[in-house]
Amino acid sequence: MHLATLLLGPLAVAASSVPYEQYILAPKTRDLVPASVHNVNGSVTNAVSLTRSSGNATFHGVSSVTYDFGINVAGLVSLDVGSASSSSAFLGVTFSESSLWINEQASDATGNTGLDMPLWFPVGKGAGKYTPEEKHIRGGFRYLTVVSNTTATVQVRGVRVNYTAAPDQDLRAYTGYFHSDDELINKIWYAGAYTNQICTINPKHGNSLVHLSDDSSKEIELPDTATWWNNYTITNGSSTITDGAKRDRLVWPGDMSIALEAIAVSTGDLYSVRTALESLFVLQKANGQLPYAGKPFLDLTSYTYHLHSLIGASYLYRFSGDKEWISQHWSQYKRGVQWAVSSVDSTGLANITASSDWLRFGMGGHNIEANAILYYVLQDAQILASELQDTSSAARWKHIAGNIKIAANEKLWDDKNGLYIDNQTTTLHPQDGNAWAIKANLTSSTRQSTIVSNALKARWGTYGAPAPEAGKTVSPFIGGFELQAHFLANHPNSALDLIRLQWGFMLNDPRMTQSTFIEGYSTDGSLHYAPYANDPRVSHAHGWSTGPTYALTAYAAGIQLTGAGGSTWKLAPQPGNLTSVDAGFSSTLGKFSTKFRKSGGSFVQFSFVAPLNTTGSVFLPGTKGTLVSRSGKRVVLSHGSATGLSGGRWDLRV
Repeated sequence: MHLATLLLGPLAVAASSVPYEQYILAPKTRDLVPASVHNVNGSVTNAVSLTRSSGNATFHGVSSVTYDFGINVAGLVSLDVGSASSSSAFLGVTFSESSLWINEQASDATGNTGLDMPLWFPVGKGAGKYTPEEKHIRGGFRYLTVVSNTTATVQVRGVRVNYTAAPDQDLRAYTGYFHSDDELINKIWYAGAYTNQICTINPKHGNSLVHLSDDSSKEIELPDTATWWNNYTITNGSSTITDGAKRDRLVWPGDMSIALEAIAVSTGDLYSVRTALESLFVLQKANGQLPYAGKPFLDLTSYTYHLHSLIGASYLYRFSGDKEWISQHWSQYKRGVQWAVSSVDSTGLANITASSDWLRFGMGGHNIEANAILYYVLQDAQILASELQDTSSAARWKHIAGNIKIAANEKLWDDKNGLYIDNQTTTLHPQDGNAWAIKANLTSSTRQSTIVSNALKARWGTYGAPAPEAGKTVSPFIGGFELQAHFLANHPNSALDLIRLQWGFMLNDPRMTQSTFIEGYSTDGSLHYAPYANDPRVSHAHGWSTGPTYALTAYAAGIQLTGAGGSTWKLAPQPGNLTSVDAGFSSTLGKFSTKFRKSGGSFVQFSFVAPLNTTGSVFLPGTKGTLVSRSGKRVVLSHGSATGLSGGRWDLRV
């Protein structure tokens, strides 16, 4: 499969009806005007007129208006000025994702300290449209404040934003959908999808990191003032997925283990995933090590982020079925696995010597998170090796993985607390390592997974699941893995309750965007992310926070691809306390969907669609009946399951 084929994914359904389109948050046009007036300071006449395509507002002297777009948006702002009473008149604009950081003097921060400068327009030059250079695209904002800072009177006919996120997508032509009887759950699924859309950018507009003091590259021209420049080309191609909309606007491997799956089951924009992964593989060192982040970030070593890049490669193959692509990168992938397993010592566990991770503390030694992710990668690697007939590599990786599982449970399991410890030098029980232990099947039994799931749930606070390895932090990134862990431990209600608690808070809190998911926050509900000293820097649209979108499709709806592109599949819905679900998405082979209703603990209605020339299994615990295909084939459920089913449309007869 070639690049152009992958690109067609999000565009191919543009002309067809999109199910549940009313939940899609992406704008219907790329030419945006504000939705409402949030606040007015000073003397401004007819401020509300600028919420229409053609307005006529007048700023009298020092004054400002804060406009609300209703959702988080991104793009290049322009002002249409009718007149100005002075040749020295200026208008400025400031931006904020959160209502907390609305400011007439500055924008919320893209840097480690302080705030960002406004964009100033010399409107005293006369009537006309004023648009800044493209390097001043603002990656994420819900609120835009128009500021007059002189004594002049300025007439403004329009405030518009050219929406630049997801540049190759037909913004509302989703290839996936999800609907249930719980409206909050539905809205969270779509907010996750939209978060990844706004984090998808034209790679020419990556963050030049002027506030991270990265002046190691002569390609980066540093400005003289505290402004933002989104002018660094971070990947090849015309679109790529980044970690955050406002910042960093870089390719970060950690996102590949969450955002990639969410993208695959919503917009289907695998092209943007592919360009991001290729930008990481091109930076691979001779010893096999993959980068902590894409260009132009500092050259740091992260063991876990190296592994996330490998996970991204296997996930891309799973959803795209692009054997040509994975074959082209197979030698790099194998060198990456070899670099990772070279850290395995005589204990059977990887000994981590690099501290960089997702900004958690204490990474090092025989760390449970790192070893659980390594174990997961080795399972993926064996599957890929079998696909590519690399039997010797598969056997070697199976042996190493087996030793990791034994050693982790012998040396890191704390039976008294029902959780794994972070490493052998601490009593800390991390969220990340314990969630990954279940996700990776590092636990030694179903009972042990149940114990870990229950222990993680017992720690929840008012605002979600804590990540004590990062201080008093709620991490939506690691929370996304915990969601999967609860489903995998057969505790769907725990997963659904955590979605409602944690992502419900993020979606509905008035300090947030009500449309995209924040990078992280404090266990007390304050919008402080412990790894950062500068609260306005926190991103309110971060791809790593979109875990519910995939988890709901794969586990609540039960649609899981087990072979490349969905050549084989498993339908194992775990709706928990949801009573009805209708969900689906398309891979390169075709459409997968399930629709069902439960009553009294069993499925009373169930149907599914899978592409022709594929095969799979259905698992409906507690349900008796017969699956009937459109061609008339009948398969009786045995203990609620049926295997060896061919693709097509099937319905349950009870």
